[in-house]
Amino acid sequence: MDTKFQIFLILLAVLAGTALLARRINVASAILMMLVGIVLAFVPGMPSIELPPELVLLVVLPPLIYSASVAMSWREFKFNLRPITLLAVGCVIFTAFAVAAATHYLIGLPWTVGFLLGAIVAPPDVVAPLAIARKLGMPRRILVVLEGEGLVNDATALILYRFAVAAILTGMFSLPKATGTFAVIVVGELLFGLAVGWLSLRMRHRARDPQVEITLSLITPYLAFWIPHHLGGSGVIATVACGLYMSWNGPLLISSATRLQGIFFWDLVIYLVEGFLFLLTGFQMRSLFEKSKAFPLDEILFATALVTVIVIVARFAWVFPAIYLPRLLNPRLRARDPSPPWRNTFVIAFTGVRGAVSLAAALALPLALPNGDAFPHRDLILFVSFGVIFITLVGLGSGLPLLVRWLGLAQAGRSEHIAEHEAEIAARREALNAALKSLDAITNDRELTDEVVKLLRARHESRTNQLPDSFNPDVEDASAAGTDLTRELIATERKFIHALLRDGKITDETRRRIERDLDLEEASLSNREYRRIPL
Repeated sequence: MDTKFQIFLILLAVLAGTALLARRINVASAILMMLVGIVLAFVPGMPSIELPPELVLLVVLPPLIYSASVAMSWREFKFNLRPITLLAVGCVIFTAFAVAAATHYLIGLPWTVGFLLGAIVAPPDVVAPLAIARKLGMPRRILVVLEGEGLVNDATALILYRFAVAAILTGMFSLPKATGTFAVIVVGELLFGLAVGWLSLRMRHRARDPQVEITLSLITPYLAFWIPHHLGGSGVIATVACGLYMSWNGPLLISSATRLQGIFFWDLVIYLVEGFLFLLTGFQMRSLFEKSKAFPLDEILFATALVTVIVIVARFAWVFPAIYLPRLLNPRLRARDPSPPWRNTFVIAFTGVRGAVSLAAALALPLALPNGDAFPHRDLILFVSFGVIFITLVGLGSGLPLLVRWLGLAQAGRSEHIAEHEAEIAARREALNAALKSLDAITNDRELTDEVVKLLRARHESRTNQLPDSFNPDVEDASAAGTDLTRELIATERKFIHALLRDGKITDETRRRIERDLDLEEASLSNREYRRIPL
């Protein structure tokens, strides 16, 4: 068996085991994956595994961005566009300049190299923090702002990264030209992403085949990303625009069969991609450790500590004014969107975890300049980038649950979650009422037998009776008990069907059809559960 395939199977087993361990000890899986990757990298006999930068930028990043964009609400994204833009564009640029200034005056790096390092470590990664935040029941708007920032900030950083690399390679930089190029890239990618989304959605609607549609959905993010990236853009903005277009326009054009299969497919894809990404990020510690022997340890540690402090402080220095200053200067904005509590702002500022995109950008740096000289400070940039990722992921990521509990944000989000459940119950009831009116109209317009009408009304009444009158946390135990009993009854049916199969009374095909109905009913139970919200 090929050695690479054996390593792949080993990593797959490690990924599954680490995910189970992370769930048991209640730690973000991304943090544990990276730590396990570091440990495995130094196991005797384990071959060195390099993380190709093109794998992250061109293979891993497109589906991650696209999936998050499709899951994002366009309405919420649009409402929070101002804070998202201030963080994803303003904070990234501010952090890059802050790192450039600090490394220039305190370490002696050239301005261009310092700005390049700043562009690499400026964009936060929100995979681990969002996983933690959702479990803790934080207010919805914090999650939306952080997720929106995570979608867009990579675009800003990658564009700045290209400008900085070009300036180092050519020795020339023009701020007006760079600003104009930045604007053209943003507008061009927005239009291209919308066009790809429109084309993909129409093709999927005409295909009317779940397997074909899911295949097209897998191609879509790469089409949206690769072409702009090849032409000198980031590819990120186009992919985000494409995903948001699909999120807003897809529900009425994509069939239920495609949605059901697509959800499971994309959940598995993202689970594997994120897991391997953090594992392989940890594996890079071995090669970096071997390279570090040629550098003074105190120089590496000082540079890493300096840049880590700068990126954390710069985020706090930007976030608070960016959130409160516009409201102080604009009475209309203050009236329409009052200032959030300082606790919300503090959590947003604290959530500055860096991820694998930063490491991929560092690894993608050229080895040499056009004249043959070595690329200036390339190895130092690699060491510092990995150090910032490790410290922020493990330090800030592990500290986030403690901070959220200390600030009481989970309790603050409780009333919001109750209101959301109330709105969900009302929406379900109104949708059933609309369906009932449609049934009455159909009954009057068409010649339907009494048996058909009776069957349809029974289905409608059954679904209506499953809805509570309102969300009441005090009676959740009864609902949970009913759901558990329903699962037991489904399990009894499933065992009986298998007994009929073993006795030769039904065929395998019949068993599969019945089992599929049972599986769908069991899967739907989670959508009918109104679980108690943690106090």
